[in-house]
Amino acid sequence: MEAMKFHLEVECDETALDEVTYRELARILRYWAGNLHHYELAPGMTAKIYDSEYKETGSWTISF
Repeated sequence: MEAMKFHLEVECDETALDEVTYRELARILRYWAGNLHHYELAPGMTAKIYDSEYKETGSWTISF
């Protein structure tokens, strides 16, 4: 049996203060953890990730 892999990629603004980066990353993790039940966890499933200003900042993908 293969293990499911959940790959989350978030691009952080290198010019932002560390505090802002930590806060934004924490918000993204909370949001997506709470919304995963809306998605089928199947190979190839993917979704874009947006920051608090609704700018695309990454994605997550399911693979096996």
